[in-house]
Amino acid sequence: MSEVFEGYERQYCELSANLSRKCNSASAITDSEQKKQKFSEINSGIDEADVLIRKMDLEARSLQPGAKASLLAKLREYKADLNKLKKEFKRISSPNAHDELLESGIADIHSVSAEQRDRLSMSVERLNQSSERIKESRRTVLETEELGISILEDLHQQRQTLLHAHNKLYDVDSAIDKSKKVLTTMSRRITKNKWIVISIIVALVLAIILILYYKISHG
Repeated sequence: MSEVFEGYERQYCELSANLSRKCNSASAITDSEQKKQKFSEINSGIDEADVLIRKMDLEARSLQPGAKASLLAKLREYKADLNKLKKEFKRISSPNAHDELLESGIADIHSVSAEQRDRLSMSVERLNQSSERIKESRRTVLETEELGISILEDLHQQRQTLLHAHNKLYDVDSAIDKSKKVLTTMSRRITKNKWIVISIIVALVLAIILILYYKISHG
């Protein structure tokens, strides 16, 4: 469901319940000035409820067909509820409202009619449903947040593993470079020693040749 629609819906349910209470309390007011002020508050509240109904209607019609149908059905209930509020306000604000109440046999003007109780109960129930949906949304958000934190922790751990492996590879490269240098040095020494040995052998051969030549020539 649209979060925007839910926000309007929650405001309307709170406003509807508040208007019902004000209509009930207005019936018990005897002071004309106080009653006039109460009627003004109720009238402003009804205007505000009309605005919320229009906003919910616009929001519902902007959604996909599947979501739109259920929201428009719910909106029809809210419109009917608002019409009842308007009728109730019209009844209690009429000039002969007090006489009508007496003629209808209402003994206690503080009592709430069954219709008003039902409307108030329905408003409270819808408000509770909206609260439950909000709680469910919050739970989903928290679960998503926890999942995101877990994924970030896994990524951080994998990054540390990769850095550790990179450091090991760097150490191996350093060891290979050192081994290359040692082998190069050894190779140079072997080459140098080989030429020394060859030089000694050549010198010995020349010495032997000279000795033999000397013996033959003086023999």
